[in-house]
Amino acid sequence: MPTLKSSVLRTVDVARGAGCSVQQVRNLERDGVLPPATRTAAGYRIYGEVHLRSALAYRTLAAGIGPVEAKRIVRAVHRCPVSDVLALLDAAHARLDRERTQLGLAREAVETIAAEHIDDVLPSDSMSVFELAAALGVRPSTLRHWDAEGLVVPHRVSPRGTRRYSPAQARDARIVHQLRGAGYRIDPLRAVMPGIRQGHRSEDVRAALAARDASIEARSHALLDATAALSALLAAAPRTTCADRTGL
Repeated sequence: MPTLKSSVLRTVDVARGAGCSVQQVRNLERDGVLPPATRTAAGYRIYGEVHLRSALAYRTLAAGIGPVEAKRIVRAVHRCPVSDVLALLDAAHARLDRERTQLGLAREAVETIAAEHIDDVLPSDSMSVFELAAALGVRPSTLRHWDAEGLVVPHRVSPRGTRRYSPAQARDARIVHQLRGAGYRIDPLRAVMPGIRQGHRSEDVRAALAARDASIEARSHALLDATAALSALLAAAPRTTCADRTGL
């Protein structure tokens, strides 16, 4: 079978070398992640080292930052100056760093919130949806959405269904707010919140934050591996001036 050093690679060779399907190779070429292949007289695609390295760099990047941004960066390798590629890569590292910072802040906030004493409360201590939204810095529609999803379900105190949040419900809303800020999606939170309401707050939230931490670490490792793959691609890929950076 042809290798990375071969001057001619078939579509199936690139697919096997990059660990993807033949159709994915064609899609990556269509999307500009791989440079256009040359064609035989019969119309078959002919690839080379730069195509295989492009596919490898894309797959490694996608594991760390997702397919959309990975495509943008590898396309930039073929179209733009090296400085533009490095700027995109720096931005990807910065986003991961922000996620780590937000996760740390969420962990500290959740521990503080969970330790608060709310036993001695009065009915007047409850909050309206507008009051709680202002306290959290979110829109009232966000709290209504959390209600509809079963994350934080307030009391209804009038025939019109006016929402009132008890101190315990307000505390749960603050926890949801912190976990959402740390990157948690609705479905995982829906699984965690019943346990939190039943008093298993610390264990469930710590487990949720640990899972998020593991995800960030895995993506960080993938981005580190992608740096080596991009370096090899930059050495192999001819580039032209990036005339339209918005088209990356």
